[in-house]
Amino acid sequence: MAGNSNSVSADETRALAWLLRWYAEMGVDLAVDAEPHDRFAEKDLEKPRRTAASPESATRRPQPLPALSADATTQSARDAAAAARTLDELRAELLAFEGCALKATATQLVFADGNPEAKIMIVGEAPGADEDRLGRPFVGRAGQLLDKMLAAIGLDRRHVYIANVVPWRPPGNRTPTPIETSACLPFMRRQIELVHPKILVCLGAAATQTLLGTREGIMRIRGRWHEYDMAGTKIPAIAMLHPAYLLRQPSHKKFAWQDLRELAKMIKKVGN
Repeated sequence: MAGNSNSVSADETRALAWLLRWYAEMGVDLAVDAEPHDRFAEKDLEKPRRTAASPESATRRPQPLPALSADATTQSARDAAAAARTLDELRAELLAFEGCALKATATQLVFADGNPEAKIMIVGEAPGADEDRLGRPFVGRAGQLLDKMLAAIGLDRRHVYIANVVPWRPPGNRTPTPIETSACLPFMRRQIELVHPKILVCLGAAATQTLLGTREGIMRIRGRWHEYDMAGTKIPAIAMLHPAYLLRQPSHKKFAWQDLRELAKMIKKVGN
């Protein structure tokens, strides 16, 4: 209506639509308020109240179990991971593990993809929205770029095994917290042991710093070979830029190509 201060112009509508598409591509698929909400308390308020006449009213509501400390959670994860003798058993242990809160908000576990017999293992940080929906790592835009990067040196998913340090998607694709990462790390270390690759590729700063125990930035550490201690066996490990980062900074693809050439050289060196 003409003169209505609440009307939105066509240009503003297009701008808002573009902004929503951009948010979706960045992985933002939920809205949050400025103030936190206690969703559990809200659920309790939605439940019908029991009357005093109800025989159930005298039943004491069970109290939630106290949360484990960070150290206890990590130890629980170590014990569960160590109990797994195969990748299938490790996946089952992860499904049963309650020490990472991300399990409650994610759609499903994103365990791995590719060939578990491969000599190259690639590890990223955490799943995104597409991975959470499909249950496989690196299947969104970043995954498509990863496939092209592998193809550039003659590889595909039949030649690699792909996983993430954290196997559940953080809400809104936020960075996993140190507590979430430490709770999942024993499972990742055990996963590497069971796959027993000859080469480890760490994608992005988070995976690199977690697995290689360094605080160096990704631009300083990428492209250099390190040793990863795989339960007493040392294997070569290289840090590379994450495909999601390359989508935001396409000018840095030249560094990715340099790193891929280093990877190709190491593949020839370790042989079959």
